[in-house]
Amino acid sequence: MDMTQYWDGWDPIIHTVITLTAGYLALILILRLSGPRTMANMTPLDFIVAVTIGSTFGRTITAADVPLSQALLALGLIVLLQWLMAFVRGRSPKMRRILDAPPVLIYYQGKFQRKALRKHQLVEDDVHTAVRNSSRGSMGEVSAVILEQNGGLVVIGDDQLGDGSSVLRFTGNAEEA
Repeated sequence: MDMTQYWDGWDPIIHTVITLTAGYLALILILRLSGPRTMANMTPLDFIVAVTIGSTFGRTITAADVPLSQALLALGLIVLLQWLMAFVRGRSPKMRRILDAPPVLIYYQGKFQRKALRKHQLVEDDVHTAVRNSSRGSMGEVSAVILEQNGGLVVIGDDQLGDGSSVLRFTGNAEEA
C-alpha cells in the first residue's frame, strides 16, 4: 500500500502554509488596490473573474509544482485584465454593448412581457416572488419589474416610479395587451 496518499512528509505541508498565507495576503492587497469595481454587484464579466480567481488560488494552494511567484503573477494578471476590461467598458459604448446585457423589462403597468419572460426563461411566479421579496402583497402596487444585468429582478412600485426616467427607455418594447 502506498502511504504517500496519506502522508508525504513536511515539505508539502510547509509549501501549502506558505503559499496559502502569501497568496491570501497578496489577494487581499490586489483586490484592495484594484478598487471596489472588482467586488461590485456581479455582472457576467465579474462572475467570470471571480470564478477564475477562485480556481487559480485553489489550484496554487494544493499544487506543489506551481511556484508562489507564478501564483501571485496569475492572480495579479486576472485582476489587471478585469480592471482593463472595466476601463474600456466605461469609455466605449460599443464595448459596453458587447460586454453587458441590457436590463430587460419583464412586467410593466399591469402586463407581463411574455416574449421577454420566454426569452429569459422566467415564469410569472418568478415575478411574483420578486414582488413579495420587495415587501409588496399586490401586483397592483407595482409599476415595473426589470431583469438586471446580474440576474436579479428589481421591483419598482407605483410610489417609487417618479418620472420613470430609469424605466422609460425600456418601455418602448413593452407588449400591448
